[in-house]
Amino acid sequence: MKPLFRLLAHLPLPALHALGAAMGWLAFLLSPTYRRRFLENARQAGYGFGRVRGAVAEAGKLVGEVPRLWFGAPVRLLWDGAELIEAARGAGRGIIFLTPHLGCFEVTAQGYAQRFGPITVLYRPARKAWLRDLVDTARGRPNLATAPTTLAGVRQMLRALKAGEAVGLLPDQVPPEGLGVWAPFFGRDAYTMTLPARLAQQSGAQLLLAWGERLSWGRGYRIRLREWSGELPAEPQAAARASNAGMESLVRECPQQYLWGYARYKQPRKELAP
Repeated sequence: MKPLFRLLAHLPLPALHALGAAMGWLAFLLSPTYRRRFLENARQAGYGFGRVRGAVAEAGKLVGEVPRLWFGAPVRLLWDGAELIEAARGAGRGIIFLTPHLGCFEVTAQGYAQRFGPITVLYRPARKAWLRDLVDTARGRPNLATAPTTLAGVRQMLRALKAGEAVGLLPDQVPPEGLGVWAPFFGRDAYTMTLPARLAQQSGAQLLLAWGERLSWGRGYRIRLREWSGELPAEPQAAARASNAGMESLVRECPQQYLWGYARYKQPRKELAP
């Protein structure tokens, strides 16, 4: 797969997005399970299909752009709210970026690494060996480190924050059983990670909301940053509710680029909790 990804990485971004959009619609039309979950999740948030129709193609673009982002030349990036990063760095604080499955979440970490310096992102290692090797190789970029969802990974993120560096999380990702609590997400209980609050409490880092808007016609991306008001509550249930509310606010900025087909309300996997 790696040679194929390297080959596709040479294609222009508009071509990759066009290919991805076609794949997105193909998956939507051919998979009743995926289509039903997409529509149910959107309806849970109050959106009819007409409002989120564009998200079908955007989900495919998320896949189509991967070769370019992992193996290709840097993409065009615009910034909205970069002064929030500069203020946190100027105060000597680490930064915790909270990013939902919205737009291109891969590019937010890459953009920070290119412009500001070291960032560590949390990820769940792939189960298949070939995919794990592909992901580990592709994400090993300058100033961009990855931390697995293990105790060692949590310690790695804490060290980065205490050194004044940044970390990135997808708090609308369903964590393994024992690493979250049930909290409302668009009015329905979803198993929600408690890690962001623990990291913030132990490191004193600045919380920022971030997402990568995918610009039309393959023109690049705009990294949008939003200020987090106040502190995350110490109590896990309250912290999860606050985190989900923050993610909801970002999704409502651009519901056409949210990954509505993601199984947000699934039961957590039974794994060994770190």
